[in-house]
Amino acid sequence: MEHNHISSSKNLKVKELSLLLEKSKHRRERALFCVEGEREVQNAISGGFTPYEIYYCPQIIDKNHPLLSLNIPTYSLSKDIYEKLAYRGGTEGIITIFEAKERSLEQITLSNNPIVVILESIEKPGNLGAILRTADAAMIDAVIICDPLTDLYNPNIIRSSIGGVFTQQVVCAESQEIYSWLKSNNISILTAELQASKWYTKTNLTKPSAIVMGSESDGLKTFWRERADYRIKIPMLGKLDSLNVSVSTAIICYEAIRQRGIY
Repeated sequence: MEHNHISSSKNLKVKELSLLLEKSKHRRERALFCVEGEREVQNAISGGFTPYEIYYCPQIIDKNHPLLSLNIPTYSLSKDIYEKLAYRGGTEGIITIFEAKERSLEQITLSNNPIVVILESIEKPGNLGAILRTADAAMIDAVIICDPLTDLYNPNIIRSSIGGVFTQQVVCAESQEIYSWLKSNNISILTAELQASKWYTKTNLTKPSAIVMGSESDGLKTFWRERADYRIKIPMLGKLDSLNVSVSTAIICYEAIRQRGIY
């Protein structure tokens, strides 16, 4: 396919790219989002997302790269325009627009003995991205977000997850809907709380489990605390009273797979 070249920052395509990269409202209205970098773009395609348009910088990436041979509109950008658009450095000279898709609880495929991570009101994209990387590494069945404060297609989430937002089953839903879904699938609810009485290492994590994590600033809301089957905590031996939520999630997830003899 012939590649049209764009060298003006006033080009409408460039303005559209900029809006998709910067404005969550525009991403929602257009049902489109941007992905930068070879690895992230490939992960999105492998995750079943449909590419819509491709933009690349020929000074950075070879125009014969396999990703540039997809049968979709493809545009080359001058280096200065690409560098102004790129969310970060080192993205291998490629930005791809993808079609967004809604994912529901009913679409989640669970293993015979699932581990699910529930995140409540996580507001920092970097934390969510890090948790998605952990979920991928620990082969967590799904990451479910209740009361989301950021959209899943935020470029910082995509970047910090290295595309894990595409490799994982990630769903946003209301707390009550999630609770009903967990109960219908016989999944126990474990809430991580500072005031909990049981250490996470002393809790049986070998059966179907949902690990529920709250925000660092406010912790978990009453809804989840009242519905927990188990309340667990991580030892805090220093002067500070909490860990970063992505670190806490990783610790508990790896304890679950350790108890199950997965490694």
